[in-house]
Amino acid sequence: MNEKKLKVSIFGAGYVGCVSAGCLVKDGFEVVAVDPDSYKVDAISAGNSPIYEPGLSALIKSGVDNGMLSATSDFKKAVLETDVSFCCTGTPSQEDGSLNTGYVKLVSEQIGEAIREKEGRHIVVMRSTILPGTVEAEVIPALEKSSGKKVGTDIGLAYYPEFLREGTAISDYYEPGAIVFGKYEDDEESVKALMALCAQIPVKPHVIPIRSAEIVKYTNNCWHAVKISFSNEIGNLCKSVGIDSHVVMDVLCADTRLNISRAYMKPGFAYGGSCLPKDLRALRHFGKVHNISTPVLDAAVEANEYQLDRAFRLVNRGGARKVGMFGLTFKPDTDDLRESPLVLLAERLMSKGHKLSIYDPNVSAIDDGGRNFVPHLADFIKSSADEVTSEVDTIIIGIKNDQIREALKNARGGASIVDLVRLPIEAPEGVHYEGLVW
Repeated sequence: MNEKKLKVSIFGAGYVGCVSAGCLVKDGFEVVAVDPDSYKVDAISAGNSPIYEPGLSALIKSGVDNGMLSATSDFKKAVLETDVSFCCTGTPSQEDGSLNTGYVKLVSEQIGEAIREKEGRHIVVMRSTILPGTVEAEVIPALEKSSGKKVGTDIGLAYYPEFLREGTAISDYYEPGAIVFGKYEDDEESVKALMALCAQIPVKPHVIPIRSAEIVKYTNNCWHAVKISFSNEIGNLCKSVGIDSHVVMDVLCADTRLNISRAYMKPGFAYGGSCLPKDLRALRHFGKVHNISTPVLDAAVEANEYQLDRAFRLVNRGGARKVGMFGLTFKPDTDDLRESPLVLLAERLMSKGHKLSIYDPNVSAIDDGGRNFVPHLADFIKSSADEVTSEVDTIIIGIKNDQIREALKNARGGASIVDLVRLPIEAPEGVHYEGLVW
């Protein structure tokens, strides 16, 4: 497919649709904007942007003037005259907080209806913000039913989430933090089409499964909401005692090794240790003393307890009474057991009658006066990883260690492995493997 000859129909001439249209036209692609609203169609046809966004009006006018941009309400004509259709319709919230995907389904049906009359393969690209599973549950059935054709063969499909901020949308389009292409099964052609359409953008796209791509936008926006709420909470605490919160947050942001970085951003087990639990308790109490609510900090504690509970339920639901644990310290490469979530997990399992076998290279079964000894678990400490795998029916992986990886190869048939840290392993035949959050 000739990259420069791709023609694009964009369903939904709202914010995302208009910005996408303006930028694609600027990059040399012919675009047809499709919308049932005659005001939007008339505005674009006259060379005007139906929405305000800095720099967008000039792109729309230029596109119309040079014949590269047009607008219509005739969805069939738009699909029949283009190679790729973008779905940029809104997905507003309903009263119960659920997502209204009615417009997405309608557009999918319209595109499918037009494809029924079209020869050759047409590519459908979802840009609307939709929850994981929406493409599979709603988009694909609507396309296939209305077209009578098969997605993946007759119809190309991809998901291309947008990360455009109002007021800076055009610069965000050309200088994104990341580009994501959700790939449907082995549909390379649709991904290549998106690569061609985004060739002017100097960022290498992340090509990931569609379900992963669907949740990326939500992950981003919820993370932004958490950061704003956390910053405001610290601001409230600081103001209560006359501290300039901007000075504090400037220092926080200056640390790009831990604070503004990839550190701590891999899902896994609960936190613990000598600092995080203690300091959270102290700052929450500080808030109570100064009559400042700390819902974000409170939620962090609740979320940590929930992760511990998830791990316990994952182990306990198997029904096995002999449980092995690899790891007991609160994190790898330390002998510190203070407020370790693995110790808490071991105590909970023990209280429910599970027989434990534990191996951690930094934990001792003998009290030598150090901090690597826990009296009530000492009888369960083994001297090697192999001792654990030979005795138990369920194995909990709490630390990453090459010795443990080797020992797991000898896990008994019928045993289960519960991985809390995503240790790269291949479970032996007949052994059930399950991760905590993947």
